[in-house]
Amino acid sequence: MKDKTPAPVNIKNRRASHEYSFLAKYDAGVMLQGTEIKSIRDGNVNLQDGYCLFHTDGSLWIHSLRIAPYALGTYNNHEPLRERKLLLNKRELKQLAGKSQDQGLTIIPLRLFVTDRGFAKIEIALAQGKKLYDKRNDLKEKAQKRDMERL
Repeated sequence: MKDKTPAPVNIKNRRASHEYSFLAKYDAGVMLQGTEIKSIRDGNVNLQDGYCLFHTDGSLWIHSLRIAPYALGTYNNHEPLRERKLLLNKRELKQLAGKSQDQGLTIIPLRLFVTDRGFAKIEIALAQGKKLYDKRNDLKEKAQKRDMERL
């Protein structure tokens, strides 16, 4: 009998690196309900429109993270676009709260993955939006690097 090990879950927000420059990265746990982890293991997650905000009690929550309803779920299936609490230690929360108050900075999800122990984690980044000329410079550098590798 073959050992059926599930494929590792590693869902990336590819658009984020094109639109933002990252200042700091953090790994945060996620508080999930019932069928959400099963849907994550199936890879039914969309990080594209996700962003993080602080609530008045000082906790960090992720908004617009879409975890599709689990296909085999019953009437107890989860809400796809609900807000989910992120789990960070107090020192990291203080750092993020202080830095995110600066003008033009936001906290966005970069990657969602499942650890060896089975916990869902999100890699978040403190990011600053790129201007159009920054995007063009990045594309130029990428093309030059590709040309150098060809030679």
